[in-house]
Amino acid sequence: MSLIIRKPQSELSNVGSLIDQFFNHDWFDWTNRNFPIANTTVPAVNVREEADKFQVELAAPGLKKEDFKIEIHNNVLSISSEKKEEKTTNEKGNYTRKEFSYQSFTRSFTLPENVNTDNIEASYTEGVLVLNIPKKEESKAKSARVIQIA
Repeated sequence: MSLIIRKPQSELSNVGSLIDQFFNHDWFDWTNRNFPIANTTVPAVNVREEADKFQVELAAPGLKKEDFKIEIHNNVLSISSEKKEEKTTNEKGNYTRKEFSYQSFTRSFTLPENVNTDNIEASYTEGVLVLNIPKKEESKAKSARVIQIA
């Protein structure tokens, strides 16, 4: 464990530090580290390997199953979604409010060679997209065989 000693700073140096942070920040970096700034997120994913399949769970509440696009190309599984929403409210007088939002994400995974891409199944229930990716028969775990000594 290391000890960090902080020296009291004047208000003027705090303002300088804030200005440095503002100008040193890369506002056009749209990698995962800047998604919280844009108020968007990339859905969390759980991947589990079982004896006969892989299971992928993707947390995406608020979407419909029609909002998803699942593709396999060159052994890469891509899960994406795009949702556009527009609301217009007209109230008494000259006041009109129009709000719109746009959300999209893509998650891609390179599949191992031992999966059967022709039989992948997907379901979406209670905000969780579940993909069951079966393994090829020859790659499933086989029970141990006991060999008797003659």
